[in-house]
Amino acid sequence: LIDAWRAQVCPIPRVRSASVRIMSDLRVHPAIEAVVNSAAEGSSVSPADFWNSFQEIVADLGPRVAAALRQRDAMQALIDAWLLERSGKVDAPEYEKFLKSIGYLVPEGQPFKVDTANVDIEIGSLAGPQLVCPVDNARFALNAANARWGSLYDALYGFDVISEEGGATRTGQYNKVRGKKVEEWAENLLSEIFPLQNGTYSQVTKFAVCNGALSCTLDSGSSTGLKDDSAFVGHNMKGDVLSEVVLRNNGLHMIIQIDPTDAVGKEHRAGVKGVVLEGALSAIMDCEDSVAAVDAEDKAKIYGNWLGLMKSTLTTKFQKGSQTMERGMNGDRTYVARDGSSASLHGRALLLV
Repeated sequence: LIDAWRAQVCPIPRVRSASVRIMSDLRVHPAIEAVVNSAAEGSSVSPADFWNSFQEIVADLGPRVAAALRQRDAMQALIDAWLLERSGKVDAPEYEKFLKSIGYLVPEGQPFKVDTANVDIEIGSLAGPQLVCPVDNARFALNAANARWGSLYDALYGFDVISEEGGATRTGQYNKVRGKKVEEWAENLLSEIFPLQNGTYSQVTKFAVCNGALSCTLDSGSSTGLKDDSAFVGHNMKGDVLSEVVLRNNGLHMIIQIDPTDAVGKEHRAGVKGVVLEGALSAIMDCEDSVAAVDAEDKAKIYGNWLGLMKSTLTTKFQKGSQTMERGMNGDRTYVARDGSSASLHGRALLLV
């Protein structure tokens, strides 16, 4: 709405330009018009309906916003003058009295309660990391959206959580010595969060699903299950071979990936090629603090990227070495639940703007 009064979408009359279009009683930059046209595709709202409704909002709220801005400027002028008179030497009680006298501070209201409904679990009940990302950069925005899931193996291998002592260096081709340390670290984490009834994950030679429960064969030949059987929520198969084990703790999921034909999996006694886990549950798509959006083209780029995120159509291409890579939005993760039904997990972070 501030844009409507200061920049790209402004009420008539203003000096007209050949570079703008007239929508209802608004002058609209072509770049902004293009975003609205794209947003309207496939919806029940036509561009004309949007601009008519937006004009009504501007006509209703615009004068109130302008009045609030004038009041803010007037208050700031009074505060500046009061401080200058005292050369910056402020007596706190006197300052508080002054701020109340000009209406900057108002009496505290009565206690109240706010009830909410339909709150996303990422906001209402799950605790997890939240990212902040400039939405004008499509690649960064996609990275943040897709950060819901990440490879524990990749994270451990690439960072100094694991030392490079004993030949476990990170440079060059895949280092099996470092890979072994990654596996041990991940197995210790699994044993901590999803302990077995007997033994540890470092002793598991085979994972299986029997009668809807997880069964692990140990190197002793015996079988064991989870101490907390409810932590196992599902699995996936590749043909008739188990390919994923889905576990849950505190509402967050971890997936053991199994593929004895994979370069990493064939080196593991149980064929484990990786562990992926939920990471950033939500991400703020920032339009101002980390972004310099000045003119209509800047804002249209931001609005266009946000629209692409909402429609799941945003893509970007970039160079990685000699290859051109294309990145898009991850889909949801599906799996077979314990009762045999199909289930899914959110594949992307909850996006806030």
